[in-house]
Amino acid sequence: MEHITKTAMITVCGRPNVGKSSLTNALVGEKIAIVSDKPQTTRNRIYGVVNRGDTQYVLLDTPGLHKPRSRLGDYMVKVVRESLSSVECALLLVEPIAHVGEPERILLQRIREENLPCVLCINKIDTVEKKDTLLEVIAAYSEAYDGFDAIIPISARTGDGLEDLMHQLEKYAQEGPQLFPDGMTTDQADSQVCAEIVREKMLRCLDKEIPHGTAVEVTRFSERVDSGIIDLDVTIYCEKASHKGIIIGKGGEMLKRISSQARRDIEKFMGTKVYMETWVKVKENWRDNPNFIRSQGYTAVSYTHLTLPTICSV
Repeated sequence: MEHITKTAMITVCGRPNVGKSSLTNALVGEKIAIVSDKPQTTRNRIYGVVNRGDTQYVLLDTPGLHKPRSRLGDYMVKVVRESLSSVECALLLVEPIAHVGEPERILLQRIREENLPCVLCINKIDTVEKKDTLLEVIAAYSEAYDGFDAIIPISARTGDGLEDLMHQLEKYAQEGPQLFPDGMTTDQADSQVCAEIVREKMLRCLDKEIPHGTAVEVTRFSERVDSGIIDLDVTIYCEKASHKGIIIGKGGEMLKRISSQARRDIEKFMGTKVYMETWVKVKENWRDNPNFIRSQGYTAVSYTHLTLPTICSV
C-alpha cells in the first residue's frame, strides 16, 4: 500500500432518499451507513474513509435536507449546513428528475456562500430508460447553477460511473497527513454501528411513522475473552405505548424478526458470533427532549477547525 501524502474532505449532500448512504457504502467498499427507502434514515454525520493510491478520501455522509418538525429534525438540518464548511468539495447527489427543488436550491446557495467546488452526481441512472431524460436533468441543473466543476451520472447500486467520480474527486486532494489509520473505514464506534443496524431493520420491518419515533441504544457491548463472541444488550425507545406493542408484535414476533435480521448483519459486520437481547421502552416525545437527544449522541458538530476524536495521529 502506498504511503498517504494527500487527503480530501468531501461532503455528500442532497435531499432525503437520493442514495447518499448507498453511495458512501459503495465508495468505501463496505456497509458503514444504514439504508432504507424511508426518508431521514441517516440522522447524524458519518465519516466514510477510502484510501486510493497516495490519497485518503474522507466522505461526510449527511442527513437529507428536509423541513424539520422536531428538535431532532433541527439538529439534522444543522448537521447538513455545518458539513459544508471547511471541506475541499461538495458532492450534490440528485435523482434523474428534471426539476430542481427547494432542498437542492438551498444547498446550492449554501455551497455558493462557502465558495466550494461542487460536483453534481445524478444517481439511479440504472432506472433511466431514455438518454434524453439525463440530458433534461443536466439542463435543468445547469440553468439553476452555473458553477458545477463536473456533472457525473452514476448508479450507487450497480457501480456505474463511480470510477469517473473518484477520478474527479482526486482533483480536490490536498497535501497533508493521513487522518485515519489503515484499515479504518469509519469514525463510528462498533456499538454505534450495531445500534444503527437495529434501527435500519425497524425502518424496513415497520410501516409509516413508527420508525421515525424510535431510537436505539446499545447498553452493553462486551467480547468474551475465550471465544470472541460478542454479547449485546439493546434498548429500543419509542414515543407511545401503542408503538411499543406494534414493535413487539403478537407473541413477540415482530421484535424477534427485527432482532434476528439485525443480528445477522451485525455478525457479518463484526466477523464473529453475536448474542443479542433486545428490550423496548417508552420515552414520550423524546425527539423534542434536548437532554435525551444529546444522550443519544446527537450533538452539534463544528467543522471550522476540524477535530476528529476517534482519529489517531500518524
